[in-house]
Amino acid sequence: MCVRTLDSYRRFVTTDDTISEAHRHRSRPATGPRWWRRPWILPLAAVAVLFVAISLPRYLTFDPDLSRVQQPGVAVHYPFLVAHVIFGSIAMLTCCIQVWPRFRRKYPAVHRYAGRIYVVAGVLPAGAAALVLGATTPFGPVAMASNLLLAVIWLGCTLQGFRAARQRRYADHRRWMIRSFALTVSIITNRVWGVLVGIALAPQLDTTFRGSEELFGQAVGGTVAWLGWTVPLLIAQWWLERGSSNGPAVMPGREASGAR
Repeated sequence: MCVRTLDSYRRFVTTDDTISEAHRHRSRPATGPRWWRRPWILPLAAVAVLFVAISLPRYLTFDPDLSRVQQPGVAVHYPFLVAHVIFGSIAMLTCCIQVWPRFRRKYPAVHRYAGRIYVVAGVLPAGAAALVLGATTPFGPVAMASNLLLAVIWLGCTLQGFRAARQRRYADHRRWMIRSFALTVSIITNRVWGVLVGIALAPQLDTTFRGSEELFGQAVGGTVAWLGWTVPLLIAQWWLERGSSNGPAVMPGREASGAR
Protein backbone atom coordinates (compact mmCIF):
# COMPACT_ATOMS: atom_id res chain seq x y z
CA MET A 1 0.00 0.00 0.00
CA CYS A 2 2.79 2.44 0.93
CA VAL A 3 4.71 1.65 -2.26
CA ARG A 4 1.58 2.14 -4.37
CA THR A 5 0.80 5.44 -2.64
CA LEU A 6 4.39 6.65 -3.16
CA ASP A 7 4.26 5.77 -6.88
CA SER A 8 0.99 7.64 -7.26
CA TYR A 9 2.47 10.68 -5.51
CA ARG A 10 5.51 10.62 -7.79
CA ARG A 11 3.30 10.42 -10.89
CA PHE A 12 1.20 13.31 -9.59
CA VAL A 13 4.23 15.49 -8.86
CA THR A 14 5.85 14.70 -12.21
CA THR A 15 2.69 15.42 -14.14
CA ASP A 16 2.02 18.61 -12.21
CA ASP A 17 5.57 19.86 -12.69
CA THR A 18 5.46 19.02 -16.37
CA ILE A 19 2.18 20.88 -16.86
CA SER A 20 3.46 23.85 -14.89
CA GLU A 21 6.66 24.00 -16.89
CA ALA A 22 4.77 23.71 -20.18
CA HIS A 23 2.39 26.43 -19.03
CA ARG A 24 5.29 28.70 -18.10
CA HIS A 25 6.89 28.04 -21.47
CA ARG A 26 3.70 28.92 -23.33
CA SER A 27 3.10 32.01 -21.23
CA ARG A 28 6.43 33.57 -22.11
CA PRO A 29 5.85 36.33 -24.63
CA ALA A 30 7.19 35.60 -28.09
CA THR A 31 9.80 38.17 -28.90
CA GLY A 32 11.33 38.69 -32.31
CA PRO A 33 14.81 39.98 -33.01
CA ARG A 34 15.50 43.40 -31.54
CA TRP A 35 15.79 46.33 -33.92
CA TRP A 36 19.57 46.47 -33.52
CA ARG A 37 19.80 42.90 -34.84
CA ARG A 38 18.42 44.13 -38.15
CA PRO A 39 20.81 47.03 -38.79
CA TRP A 40 19.82 47.34 -42.45
CA ILE A 41 16.28 48.61 -41.80
CA LEU A 42 17.00 52.18 -40.66
CA PRO A 43 19.80 52.84 -43.20
CA LEU A 44 17.59 51.48 -45.97
CA ALA A 45 14.69 53.73 -44.98
CA ALA A 46 17.03 56.73 -44.71
CA VAL A 47 18.53 56.09 -48.15
CA ALA A 48 15.09 55.60 -49.70
CA VAL A 49 13.72 58.82 -48.21
CA LEU A 50 16.85 60.73 -49.26
CA PHE A 51 16.68 59.30 -52.77
CA VAL A 52 13.02 60.28 -53.17
CA ALA A 53 13.62 63.73 -51.67
CA ILE A 54 16.38 64.41 -54.22
CA SER A 55 14.79 62.79 -57.29
CA LEU A 56 11.07 63.53 -57.01
CA PRO A 57 10.83 67.37 -56.76
CA ARG A 58 12.37 68.07 -60.18
CA TYR A 59 9.70 65.92 -61.85
CA LEU A 60 6.84 67.56 -59.98
CA THR A 61 7.59 70.73 -61.96
CA PHE A 62 6.73 68.87 -65.20
CA ASP A 63 9.64 70.65 -66.87
CA PRO A 64 11.55 68.33 -69.27
CA ASP A 65 14.66 70.51 -68.96
CA LEU A 66 15.04 69.44 -65.32
CA SER A 67 14.94 65.72 -66.11
CA ARG A 68 17.97 63.65 -65.15
CA VAL A 69 17.12 61.19 -67.92
CA GLN A 70 18.14 62.02 -71.47
CA GLN A 71 15.05 62.61 -73.63
CA PRO A 72 14.89 60.51 -76.82
CA GLY A 73 12.70 62.93 -78.76
CA VAL A 74 9.58 60.78 -78.33
CA ALA A 75 6.62 62.87 -77.14
CA VAL A 76 5.21 60.28 -74.72
CA HIS A 77 8.52 59.59 -73.00
CA TYR A 78 8.54 62.48 -70.53
CA PRO A 79 4.91 62.15 -69.28
CA PHE A 80 5.48 58.45 -68.63
CA LEU A 81 8.79 59.24 -66.97
CA VAL A 82 7.03 61.63 -64.57
CA ALA A 83 4.38 58.99 -63.82
CA HIS A 84 7.07 56.35 -63.28
CA VAL A 85 8.98 58.55 -60.83
CA ILE A 86 5.88 59.55 -58.83
CA PHE A 87 4.40 56.06 -58.52
CA GLY A 88 7.84 54.50 -58.10
CA SER A 89 8.46 56.84 -55.15
CA ILE A 90 5.25 55.61 -53.53
CA ALA A 91 6.37 52.02 -54.05
CA MET A 92 9.83 52.69 -52.63
CA LEU A 93 8.59 54.39 -49.47
CA THR A 94 5.86 51.85 -48.71
CA CYS A 95 8.10 48.84 -49.31
CA CYS A 96 10.48 50.02 -46.60
CA ILE A 97 7.60 49.71 -44.12
CA GLN A 98 6.57 46.34 -45.52
CA VAL A 99 9.93 44.64 -44.99
CA TRP A 100 10.19 45.74 -41.34
CA PRO A 101 9.38 42.52 -39.41
CA ARG A 102 8.51 44.17 -36.13
CA PHE A 103 6.13 46.60 -37.83
CA ARG A 104 4.38 43.71 -39.61
CA ARG A 105 3.88 41.84 -36.36
CA LYS A 106 2.76 44.85 -34.33
CA TYR A 107 0.51 46.47 -36.93
CA PRO A 108 -0.81 43.73 -39.25
CA ALA A 109 -3.76 45.84 -40.41
CA VAL A 110 -1.48 48.71 -41.44
CA HIS A 111 0.77 46.17 -43.17
CA ARG A 112 -2.17 44.98 -45.27
CA TYR A 113 -3.30 48.48 -46.23
CA ALA A 114 0.25 49.63 -46.99
CA GLY A 115 0.69 46.50 -49.09
CA ARG A 116 -2.33 47.41 -51.19
CA ILE A 117 -0.97 50.92 -51.67
CA TYR A 118 2.40 49.44 -52.65
CA VAL A 119 0.77 47.29 -55.33
CA VAL A 120 -2.10 49.44 -56.65
CA ALA A 121 -0.66 52.96 -56.30
CA GLY A 122 2.99 52.02 -56.59
CA VAL A 123 4.26 49.07 -58.60
CA LEU A 124 1.41 48.57 -61.07
CA PRO A 125 1.32 52.11 -62.51
CA ALA A 126 5.11 52.53 -62.18
CA GLY A 127 5.72 49.19 -63.89
CA ALA A 128 3.27 49.97 -66.70
CA ALA A 129 5.05 53.30 -67.28
CA ALA A 130 8.39 51.48 -67.22
CA LEU A 131 7.29 49.37 -70.20
CA VAL A 132 6.84 52.55 -72.25
CA LEU A 133 10.11 54.00 -71.01
CA GLY A 134 11.95 50.79 -71.82
CA ALA A 135 10.60 50.76 -75.36
CA THR A 136 11.63 54.41 -75.92
CA THR A 137 14.97 54.50 -74.08
CA PRO A 138 17.71 56.59 -75.71
CA PHE A 139 20.47 54.24 -74.47
CA GLY A 140 20.29 51.65 -77.23
CA PRO A 141 18.93 48.11 -77.66
CA VAL A 142 20.91 46.57 -74.78
CA ALA A 143 19.35 48.95 -72.25
CA MET A 144 15.96 48.56 -73.95
CA ALA A 145 16.02 44.76 -73.49
CA SER A 146 17.04 45.14 -69.85
CA ASN A 147 14.42 47.76 -69.00
CA LEU A 148 11.58 45.84 -70.66
CA LEU A 149 12.55 42.61 -68.93
CA LEU A 150 12.89 44.40 -65.60
CA ALA A 151 9.41 45.91 -65.93
CA VAL A 152 7.86 42.53 -66.76
CA ILE A 153 9.60 40.71 -63.89
CA TRP A 154 8.81 43.52 -61.44
CA LEU A 155 5.12 43.43 -62.31
CA GLY A 156 5.10 39.62 -62.33
CA CYS A 157 6.72 39.20 -58.90
CA THR A 158 4.43 41.83 -57.36
CA LEU A 159 1.24 40.35 -58.81
CA GLN A 160 2.28 36.85 -57.75
CA GLY A 161 2.92 38.08 -54.22
CA PHE A 162 -0.41 39.92 -54.09
CA ARG A 163 -2.24 36.87 -55.40
CA ALA A 164 -0.55 34.61 -52.83
CA ALA A 165 -1.61 36.95 -50.01
CA ARG A 166 -5.22 36.92 -51.23
CA GLN A 167 -5.11 33.11 -51.16
CA ARG A 168 -3.52 33.16 -47.67
CA ARG A 169 -0.37 31.46 -48.94
CA TYR A 170 1.76 33.68 -46.75
CA ALA A 171 5.07 31.87 -47.23
CA ASP A 172 4.79 32.26 -51.00
CA HIS A 173 3.62 35.83 -50.50
CA ARG A 174 6.73 36.66 -48.50
CA ARG A 175 9.10 35.16 -51.09
CA TRP A 176 7.55 36.94 -54.05
CA MET A 177 7.40 40.27 -52.22
CA ILE A 178 11.06 40.06 -51.22
CA ARG A 179 11.88 39.73 -54.92
CA SER A 180 9.56 42.63 -55.71
CA PHE A 181 11.21 44.70 -52.97
CA ALA A 182 14.67 44.01 -54.40
CA LEU A 183 13.56 45.21 -57.82
CA THR A 184 11.85 48.28 -56.36
CA VAL A 185 14.96 49.57 -54.61
CA SER A 186 17.32 48.47 -57.39
CA ILE A 187 17.05 51.93 -58.97
CA ILE A 188 19.18 53.24 -56.09
CA THR A 189 22.08 50.98 -57.08
CA ASN A 190 22.04 52.39 -60.62
CA ARG A 191 23.72 55.56 -59.37
CA VAL A 192 26.57 53.51 -57.89
CA TRP A 193 26.96 51.29 -60.95
CA GLY A 194 26.86 54.34 -63.23
CA VAL A 195 29.91 55.86 -61.54
CA LEU A 196 31.85 52.58 -61.41
CA VAL A 197 31.14 51.55 -65.01
CA GLY A 198 31.83 55.07 -66.28
CA ILE A 199 35.22 55.10 -64.57
CA ALA A 200 36.04 51.60 -65.83
CA LEU A 201 35.18 52.32 -69.48
CA ALA A 202 36.44 55.91 -69.69
CA PRO A 203 40.00 54.90 -70.74
CA GLN A 204 38.51 53.10 -73.78
CA LEU A 205 36.67 56.16 -75.12
CA ASP A 206 39.25 56.84 -77.83
CA THR A 207 39.98 53.19 -78.65
CA THR A 208 37.02 50.87 -78.23
CA PHE A 209 34.42 53.59 -78.79
CA ARG A 210 36.51 55.55 -81.37
CA GLY A 211 35.86 58.82 -79.58
CA SER A 212 32.07 58.53 -79.91
CA GLU A 213 30.28 59.89 -76.86
CA GLU A 214 27.06 58.28 -78.07
CA LEU A 215 28.54 54.78 -78.24
CA PHE A 216 30.23 55.31 -74.89
CA GLY A 217 26.91 56.43 -73.32
CA GLN A 218 25.06 53.43 -74.74
CA ALA A 219 27.70 51.03 -73.43
CA VAL A 220 27.59 52.56 -69.96
CA GLY A 221 23.80 52.79 -69.97
CA GLY A 222 23.34 49.20 -71.17
CA THR A 223 25.79 47.76 -68.64
CA VAL A 224 24.29 49.73 -65.77
CA ALA A 225 20.76 48.79 -66.84
CA TRP A 226 21.54 45.08 -66.46
CA LEU A 227 23.70 45.26 -63.34
CA GLY A 228 21.27 47.59 -61.56
CA TRP A 229 18.51 45.00 -61.10
CA THR A 230 20.09 41.58 -61.69
CA VAL A 231 22.54 41.93 -58.79
CA PRO A 232 19.87 42.93 -56.19
CA LEU A 233 17.58 40.16 -57.46
CA LEU A 234 20.33 37.56 -57.13
CA ILE A 235 21.09 38.78 -53.61
CA ALA A 236 17.39 38.52 -52.72
CA GLN A 237 17.25 34.97 -54.08
CA TRP A 238 20.35 34.02 -52.10
CA TRP A 239 18.69 35.49 -49.01
CA LEU A 240 15.61 33.33 -49.59
CA GLU A 241 17.59 30.15 -50.21
CA ARG A 242 20.19 30.57 -47.45
CA GLY A 243 20.21 27.61 -45.06
CA SER A 244 17.33 25.89 -46.88
CA SER A 245 19.41 22.75 -47.44
CA ASN A 246 20.10 22.35 -43.72
CA GLY A 247 16.57 22.63 -42.38
CA PRO A 248 13.60 20.30 -42.77
CA ALA A 249 11.51 20.68 -45.88
CA VAL A 250 8.37 22.68 -45.28
CA MET A 251 5.48 22.88 -47.67
CA PRO A 252 4.98 26.57 -48.56
CA GLY A 253 1.25 26.47 -47.98
CA ARG A 254 1.69 24.97 -44.51
CA GLU A 255 3.88 27.68 -42.98
CA ALA A 256 2.42 29.81 -40.28
CA SER A 257 0.95 33.15 -41.23
CA GLY A 258 3.53 34.83 -39.07
CA ALA A 259 6.14 34.06 -41.75
CA ARG A 260 5.17 37.25 -43.46
